[in-house]
Amino acid sequence: MTDESVDGTADAVTLESFLDALQDEGRPVATAQQIARRLDCSQATASDALNRLVKDGDVERLNVESDPVVWYPTEWGRLADRERVVLFPERRELVVDQPSQFTRAKLSQVAHLVDTSGTKGYLYRIRQEDIWAAPFEELGDLLQTLRSVLPRRSPHLEEWIERQWSRARQFTLTTHEDGYTVLEAASESLMGNVARQKLDEEHLHAPISDTESWVVEGSEAAIKRILYEAGYPVVDERELETGDPLDIELKTTLRDYQRDWVDRFLDQRAGVFVGPSGSGKTVAAIGALAAVGGETLILVPSRELAGQWRAELLEHTTLDPEQIGEYHGGQKDIEPVTIATYQVAGMDRHRALFDRREWGLIVYDEVHHIPSEVYRRSADLQSKHRLGLSATPVREDDRETDIYTLVGPPIGTDWDALFDAGYVQEPEVEIRYLPWANDEERNAYASAEPRAKHRIAAENPAKVDEIRHLLTEHPTAKALVFVDWLDQGRDISNALNVPFISGETPHHERDRLFNEFRDGERRTLIVSRVGDEGIDLPNAELAIVASGLGGSRRQGAQRAGRTMRPTGSATVYVLATRGTREEDFAQRQMRHLSEKGIRVTEQGID
Repeated sequence: MTDESVDGTADAVTLESFLDALQDEGRPVATAQQIARRLDCSQATASDALNRLVKDGDVERLNVESDPVVWYPTEWGRLADRERVVLFPERRELVVDQPSQFTRAKLSQVAHLVDTSGTKGYLYRIRQEDIWAAPFEELGDLLQTLRSVLPRRSPHLEEWIERQWSRARQFTLTTHEDGYTVLEAASESLMGNVARQKLDEEHLHAPISDTESWVVEGSEAAIKRILYEAGYPVVDERELETGDPLDIELKTTLRDYQRDWVDRFLDQRAGVFVGPSGSGKTVAAIGALAAVGGETLILVPSRELAGQWRAELLEHTTLDPEQIGEYHGGQKDIEPVTIATYQVAGMDRHRALFDRREWGLIVYDEVHHIPSEVYRRSADLQSKHRLGLSATPVREDDRETDIYTLVGPPIGTDWDALFDAGYVQEPEVEIRYLPWANDEERNAYASAEPRAKHRIAAENPAKVDEIRHLLTEHPTAKALVFVDWLDQGRDISNALNVPFISGETPHHERDRLFNEFRDGERRTLIVSRVGDEGIDLPNAELAIVASGLGGSRRQGAQRAGRTMRPTGSATVYVLATRGTREEDFAQRQMRHLSEKGIRVTEQGID
C-alpha cells in the first residue's frame, strides 16, 4: 500500500483544491508544506501532486532564496476570476475579490461598502450602525447571512456582533395608554446610569418606575439622537400618526431593487433610500407612498424641486392635481399630499399647520440637509413612516449619524450592481490639471493672502479656453458647466455666449432655460450651486466642473451625478489649476466617486 493511498488525499490535490488552499493562505503562491497543511496530507503527497499538475500545465514551480520551491497557478486569470473573501476579524473588515451578486446582496444587509476602486478588491467594513440597522428579526438570521459568505466562522467577530445586537435593543419609546410617550430601559442600571445621565429636564419628566420615564412632549427626536450618540440606538414603537387614508395607486412598475427598498422600508417604517442619481429614488419613494396609503408630507430644499415632485406624482400615480398641494414662498396650499420646503416647514408661524395635520408618511428629500441647524426643526416632525432620499448622505462635519437617528437607517443597493445591471450608466471622470493663463495670474496667486488664493485659482482664465475646447470635442453633447463664483459664471457666459443660471436668475427664467435644455432646444448651460441638487436634468451627457473644488465630497458626487442616467455614456471633466490646492481638492472630491466603483483618471494639460 503506498503512502498516497494511506493518506487518501492524492486525488484531493487537484487544481481546484490547490486554488482553495491559496485562498485560505491569503497568498498568490505557496510552498508544498503550506499546501499539505491546508489539505491535510503529507508534504511528500502534496509535492507529488503539484509536480503532476506542473506536467499538466496547470501549475508552475519557482525556486526562490527564501524557500526552495513555491508553486502558483499557470493561468493567473483562473485565480483572479474566482471570488475570494478574506476576513480581518480584529478590524471587522472583509476584502472580496470578484464578488458574486449573491455575496454583494448578503453583505449589503450587514456591512458598509467602503471602497470598490479595485486596488483592494471590494472593501467592506462592519460598523456598529450596520448591526443596529440590520433588517433581521433575530440575531441568528443575521449571523447566518454573514456565515453564508465568509470562508470560515469567526467567533471573535460573532461575539462582537452579538454585543452590538443586544446594545441596539436596550431602550424603547412607547405610547402610554393615556397618550403620552414613555422611554423604557432594559434595566434599572441603564435607566439610571445612561438615560438619566445623558438626558435632562428638557427631555424627561419624573420617573414612572425604575426602568421607565415620562418623555417631555416634542423631545422624542432629541432623545433618539442623544442616546444614539451614546451608543444606544432607540427602538421606536410609538403609536404615531397614520394619517387619513389616501386613495392612490402606482401606475409604474418598480424595478426589483426598488421593490426591495420599498419592502424593507415598510418593515422598518423608517429609513433612507441611498443610491446614485438616475437610480430612481423618487419613483421608489412614490412607491412607498402608495404602499403606505396615508396622507403625506414631502419636504424639499427648493421650489424647483417641489414642482418636479408634483410632476412625478401626477405621472406615476392616480392622484388628481387637486390632491397635491405646494407650500413654499410661491404658494401655500395644504392637501392630502403636500410638498413643502424645509425652511418654511421649520418656521414657527407655519409649523402649527403641519403639526395639526396627521401625516401617515413624511418624505425628506435631499436628506443630507437634516443635520444643519436651519433644517433640523423640520425633522422633529414625526410620523409613523419617515423616509429620506439622498444620493450621497456624506457630510464634511461627519454628522451622517444624525440623518439616521432623525429619519432612519440607510436602505440601498451598491452602485456597482446598478452599473452592471445597466440601470445607471457609469460616467467617465477625468481630472484635468491646467497651467496658469499667464504670469500675471500666477504672480497674483503667489502674493495673495491664503483666503484669496482659492478664488484666484478657481477663476484661472485658462479654464475658459479649456471649456471651449471640451465643448468642441463633444459637439453634440448636452453640457453643464458648474461654477461657484458669479463673476466667473458671467465671464464664461459672455465668452461662450451661453446662458448662466444662478440664484439671481428669476424662477420663471430658470424654468424656461431648464425646459429648453431638457427638450434639446439648448445644448449648454452654465450653472452655479443652484444646479448641485434638486434639479432634474436627465439628458446631461457632459459635466465640466470649472470651480467649486473647495466644496464637499457630496457636492462633487452630485455634480458628477448629473450625468448618471439609465442610457448613454457620459463624461465628467474636473478642471484644477496646477500647483495650487485645487489639485488636492479635486482628488478629495472625486475620491468618493472612486470608492463607489467609478473610474477616475488624471491628465496634465500644457
